[in-house]
Order: sequence, then structure tokens, then C-alpha cells
Amino acid sequence: MKNFTNKVAVITGAGSGMGRYLAILLAQAGANIAACEINKTTLAETVAMLADYPVKASSHILDVADKTAIEALPAKVIAEHGCVDLVFNNAGVTVDSTFEDLSESDWDWVFNINLQAVINSSRAFLPHLKQRPEAALINTSSIFGMIALERQSVYHTAKFAVRGFTECLAKEMKDSTVQIHCVHPGHIGTNIVTNARMNKSEESASSMERLVGKVMGLGDSQEELAKFFRENGMHASRASEVILNGVRKKRSRIMVGTDAKLMDLAQRLTPMHYEKLFPLFTLPLTLFRNKKPIKGMPVEEASPLPEKA
Repeated sequence: MKNFTNKVAVITGAGSGMGRYLAILLAQAGANIAACEINKTTLAETVAMLADYPVKASSHILDVADKTAIEALPAKVIAEHGCVDLVFNNAGVTVDSTFEDLSESDWDWVFNINLQAVINSSRAFLPHLKQRPEAALINTSSIFGMIALERQSVYHTAKFAVRGFTECLAKEMKDSTVQIHCVHPGHIGTNIVTNARMNKSEESASSMERLVGKVMGLGDSQEELAKFFRENGMHASRASEVILNGVRKKRSRIMVGTDAKLMDLAQRLTPMHYEKLFPLFTLPLTLFRNKKPIKGMPVEEASPLPEKA
């Protein structure tokens, strides 16, 4: 896809993080935006930011886990914009827990948002994307769709599946006008830890603490880990820029961040023991990765931790 001028882009998870900055960068490039998000407040904030650009932006309160709502979305977007050219399946959540302690409801919560929503959205939008002279479907997996850590069984299961589904779809659609992309972000400074559900006993450290917390001498509260994750990752605006460049260059696999590329390399070099190589680059990348937003981008406020049920 050479450019995004006058294209219509549907973005899930548009209320914060990469979803918000994808919307802003696309609007800057002349695309019209259908912003989708379950959080009414953060969605309104994103749409207000889009008012600075001479494009049309529509707002869609959407629970991506609701199959009926996903199925109804294409008609709503087309009613507002006339067509659909790009679909970014970006929304995602996680639960930090051992598999044995993970409740079925928490498993379903992650699986329905991270995988089923991607499948349902792809099925709903593909017929419309195929009608366009050029179009793109962009599904967000993760570097955790290539490597695995303890206490992230449901996240890994979903993200590995997104990768497999999207790569298969890319082969099936290779002779069509629809580009298919699978995105694998590394550590991006978003609110995913803030919004995560934690199931942690006193005896077991979380996977996030093991990966970065101990290296940096952090405590193990969710507040501390969320702050660290948000403030020390690649800025979400820069991650979004990488994704859009990947779409422009028709890269079917888009690796976001040097850490993602190195972790991918580590699992290729030593498929069963790649975690032994992580300390070689986790600390340097944490200290030196670009944490600043692209010039002119708004800076997000930290989201409060969700209230515990």
C-alpha cells in the first residue's frame, strides 16, 4: 500500500497505546478513522485528538469479545465512511497466572479478546476489503507469539494462534488485493500491565517481574510493574510508526523493536533454552531504547489500575 490518503481505517483498542497512535498517525497521513474501543472515556479522548486533522473520524463503542457486535461493525463503518480499506485488530489483554491457578473465566476473557476477536473481525471485514483496489488486514500477535515464559499460558496460546492464523491467511490471500500482516511487538510502553489480571501467590514471582523487575531491582506490586512497563518500553507512537511503515512496504511479518528481533533470533538459535540469552540484551535495551514520543505526538496519562472484583 503506497499511501493512506483517503483510506478508511478501522482500529480496535483505539482508546490508548498503539491503537491511539495508529489512529493519529493515519489521520496525519490523510486516512479517515473508525476508532473502536470498549472504554467510552478513552475513546472520546482519541476522537478529540483526531479533530486536529482534516479527516473524518467515527467513534464506535465496541467489546471485541462480543461476536454479534463484531459482525455488525462493518455495516456501521460503511454507513459512516462508505467503505473499509484497512483493519487493525489491535486490542489485547493478559492474565499473569500459572495454568493450574488460572480460572476458566479468565482464560476465556483473554482468549475471546486476543484470538476469537481477531478471527471474527477478519471474517467480517475480508469480503469488504476484497472489494477495494488495495486493502490491508493487520493482526497484532506479539513476540510472545514466538517465545514462551511461565505464567502466560493463555496469552501465549492466543498469540501463537494469531500468528498461525494470520500467516495462513497471508498465503490464502496472496493473489488478492488484500495485504495480510502479522505484527509482533516487543516491549512497548502501553497500559497492558495496568489492565492485566494478576493471580500471584506469595511464593511465585510474576513472569513480568522475572523478565524485567529483578533486573532493575523493582518491587513486585502490579503498580510498580505497570509503571515500569509503561515508562521503559518503546514509545507507542514509534511502535505505531514501525507498523505503518511495514504496511507501506508490504511486510507480512512486522517485528516491532530491537528486543523483538533479538528474542526471535534467540529462539531460532536455541529453540528450547532461549531465555538464557535474554539477560544479554534485556538490560541494555531497557536503558537505551527510544522511550520518547514522535515529535508533536500527545503524551498519554497513566491509566489507573482497574478495581478488583
